[in-house]
Amino acid sequence: MRRYGPAVLLALVGAAILRVSAFSELYLRYVQPGLRPCLVVSGVLLVLLGVVVAVLTRTAGKQDHYDDLDQDLDDQDHYDDLDQDLDDQDHSHGHDHGPAGPRVAWLLTLPALALLLFPPPALGSYSAQREADQRAARGVGSFPALPSGDPVDLTLGEFGSRAVYDSDRSLRGRTIRLTGFVTRDDDGTWYVTRLLVACCAADATTARAEVRGADAPPVDTWVTVTGTWRPEGALGSDAAWPPVVDAASVRQVAQPDNPYEKR
Repeated sequence: MRRYGPAVLLALVGAAILRVSAFSELYLRYVQPGLRPCLVVSGVLLVLLGVVVAVLTRTAGKQDHYDDLDQDLDDQDHYDDLDQDLDDQDHSHGHDHGPAGPRVAWLLTLPALALLLFPPPALGSYSAQREADQRAARGVGSFPALPSGDPVDLTLGEFGSRAVYDSDRSLRGRTIRLTGFVTRDDDGTWYVTRLLVACCAADATTARAEVRGADAPPVDTWVTVTGTWRPEGALGSDAAWPPVVDAASVRQVAQPDNPYEKR
């Protein structure tokens, strides 16, 4: 069975990829939606490659068996038999790992099984707190007009950009609605937060807004905050970040299928 280790590992990794991409929306925890076809193709190819490796391994095993039978028929001499036995013993002691690799290699199946059975959650408050509020350098300027009607739904990224850099102050007097997960500072200040990704979770950065006028839900709870923007600091200054929203209501919601915003 050990000789089938590489085939099993390939098939497990492929099945895990298909599990999160082809048969669920879990891949959105890790990558952008546009990468789904690549994940599906990769999963299918890995499963097929595992099947091919298993077939080749089985064929090679049968050939080795036939070769051993031929060798037994050719070995007529008693001393040759003894020599063959000694060689077999040397082989079993000197090459314990065999052609399929060391037994410890089977441990590589554990991460694949974990992804297949227990996909890790999306990044949350811990990752957001590790982000040192780094922001792309942007100049102060005008933004496109907001849609008419209140409340207006904004991403955390767009709300932060307008609050900090919009010279027209387009957020003033508008009721806005933001959705994200809860993070908190040690002093009790809390934020509605979202992680922004360009490609995948590995390049995530943080967008957040400080919420005032409402009690903080538990950390990592997903909420929709409806309220108004409170201007803080001069445009483009550190004092303007993070932007502040005076909450009229805070409603707990389910985590969206895609927990990230596109950067």
